[in-house]
Amino acid sequence: MAGSVNKVILVGNLGRDPEVRSFQNGGKVCNLRIATSENWKDRSTGERREKTEWHSVAIFQEGLVRVAEQYLRKGSKVYIEGQLQTRKWQDQSGADRYSTEVVLQGFSGTLVMLDGRDGGGGGGGGQGGGYGGGGGDYGGGQGGGYDDPGYGGGQGGGGGASGGGQGQSRPPARDIDDEIPF
Repeated sequence: MAGSVNKVILVGNLGRDPEVRSFQNGGKVCNLRIATSENWKDRSTGERREKTEWHSVAIFQEGLVRVAEQYLRKGSKVYIEGQLQTRKWQDQSGADRYSTEVVLQGFSGTLVMLDGRDGGGGGGGGQGGGYGGGGGDYGGGQGGGYDDPGYGGGQGGGGGASGGGQGQSRPPARDIDDEIPF
């Protein structure tokens, strides 16, 4: 096989509210922590077991940052597609540190709100029925510790931020904290 593929697909729940930061060039980054769980039955004891993995996600697409900031909350169920990237940064003591995260940037990232807006109907638009496409690469070395050259870039176009389920009645919002498995 020629070439290679760097694609990550996650379906999980947000462990905290989205964190949005702005850069000096006007771009934004939205950081998410997504939990995915694996369930199985222990053969020796017969007990149900669960293992939760936590994933760091960085969104640089302007439209997707707006959607995440406006509609996602702790406990929101999401589908994301992005690329795995490792970045190097320095902690307060000057020691080199490394972080690996799923990055949505350019036109290759996708975000689908599986709960729909406000926990109601489904989301829509963009790629694959979700929110996709949109903005260029944002960032720079300041403000967020993102010093990878792939992050520094100009301003990109708008985003595929379009809402779905408009005009449909939504069920009342529910307290999702009681439903979170972690």
